[in-house]
Amino acid sequence: MTRQPIAADGGDADHKHTQHTQTNDLEKIPMMRTMMLAAVTAAFANAAFAHDYTAGTLEIDHPWARATPPGAPVAGGYMTITNSGTDPDRLVGGSAPFAGRVEIHEMAVVDGVMRMNEIAGGLAIAPGETVTLAPGGYHVMFMELSEPLVEGEMRPATLVFENAGEVEVELAIEAMGAQRHDHGAHDHGAHDHGNAHRHGHGD
Repeated sequence: MTRQPIAADGGDADHKHTQHTQTNDLEKIPMMRTMMLAAVTAAFANAAFAHDYTAGTLEIDHPWARATPPGAPVAGGYMTITNSGTDPDRLVGGSAPFAGRVEIHEMAVVDGVMRMNEIAGGLAIAPGETVTLAPGGYHVMFMELSEPLVEGEMRPATLVFENAGEVEVELAIEAMGAQRHDHGAHDHGAHDHGNAHRHGHGD
């Protein structure tokens, strides 16, 4: 019987290959952890900057507010509201744990001067329309602040609609002076907002 020669280093080669494979696998673990952490961080970031709520036929997209300095008495809340139904509704007020009272306001030019006015009867959201609340226009005014709003926070608030009732939302607090792109651009002048809005109470 003829014996087949056995490679002297065959076992060592297999062992080295196994060690190399294990080493590669171990090197991949930190990378996988980093990728998973990045994915989780991105998910939280997206949640903070893109959130919406539905109440009946109303869709409320990305409620947010600007950060405020210590001692600031007021803060503005912004969002877009779409009415996909056949009946009109109105945003008439709200509440928040950090504010003594909440009113619905608009910025408007009165006698050549830009003024902030409460909207009598609330802000109308006509059927099939999207209303944008943004700096320099319509906004939710949080008044008598009990504490500052800090950039990066999510703050609870309640919006009150004439028909949809109370809707709990979270406001993403963004930088002081932040400007947001309109999520539902439209011509505000096309809406009938009911009674005259200009019951001025100062700048």
